[in-house]
Amino acid sequence: MATHIPDNIDINENHLQALGDDVLDALLLDHTTRRNIFWATNDYELQYGKGKGYGYYDPIVPQLITGDNNMVVMPRVLKLRQQQHSRTRSMAEVFTPSWICNAQNNLIDEAWFGRPNVFNTEQHYAMGRHTWEPTTDKITFPPGKTWHDYVSANRMEITCGEAPYLVSRYDTTTGEPIALERRIGLLDRKLRIINENATRKEWFRWAKTAYQSTYAYEWQGDSLLLAREALLYTFIDYYQAYFGKRPTHKHLSTIAYFISWNIWQMDGLKGVVPNSCKAEADRQLSIWDTTRETKMCPGCLNDDIQKHNGTYCIIRDWNVRDEKKKIRYIDLISKPS
Repeated sequence: MATHIPDNIDINENHLQALGDDVLDALLLDHTTRRNIFWATNDYELQYGKGKGYGYYDPIVPQLITGDNNMVVMPRVLKLRQQQHSRTRSMAEVFTPSWICNAQNNLIDEAWFGRPNVFNTEQHYAMGRHTWEPTTDKITFPPGKTWHDYVSANRMEITCGEAPYLVSRYDTTTGEPIALERRIGLLDRKLRIINENATRKEWFRWAKTAYQSTYAYEWQGDSLLLAREALLYTFIDYYQAYFGKRPTHKHLSTIAYFISWNIWQMDGLKGVVPNSCKAEADRQLSIWDTTRETKMCPGCLNDDIQKHNGTYCIIRDWNVRDEKKKIRYIDLISKPS
């Protein structure tokens, strides 16, 4: 039986490639390693039977996911149930229903605005059914804060999977599409604010700010690609809603570049590229001979995020215009006491 693919689940990398090879290339780029993101899972090589090129450390390149290989990368909801269970066991991959994402995002906005029910009102029904009713009036801002402040405020989703807390084109647990006016992601909310307030001349400038201030990281390459795709298509959705036409190739390339920096591949517990820590050979001298002893990565050995010998991930501070100004992610978090 054929799998039904809801309209808002964009798993067609051929269509993505049609937006421009440079757009797809940007969504596959890892700025820390200056190479493509990699699968970081054996599922495609072994469980899915794809073989060569789909191994754990193999880079995700266009020919592996386009042409005859289109739809190799699928959202979790479309994977076979046994494949979902395998990912849950091996990587603790459990996605969050949209109503829970909405409830938690609402708490963030309640703290920021100083009042509840800013973007929507949650609805709870019998039999465990949950939904929300979006506000239809233009969002108003508290004294001392403006819509520019809201769009510029930094937001981040950790271990993001397909990034349901940032963008909500579909419910990642059911596959149900979510209409634009009902979307609940943190980036969705920024773009709604822009659509309600920006002039046509300034719209793209503030859209860039929204993407520059929205961050996430993910271990597995396929989920990371899906998250990046979702952010790009979300841009297209809001652009079309505002202007009544598709964005230009230049617009798409610019947004894809920001996404490639701000949604990155990382082991969140270590702050490094997944599985980049390594054992080190230590030369030991004795009166008899020279021997070598293998030592674990000091960060892994001592559970010290500051002492890993893996490749620490870098991100951009977009408030600094110098493109060479890059920051290690771990330098933004507190050092252990």
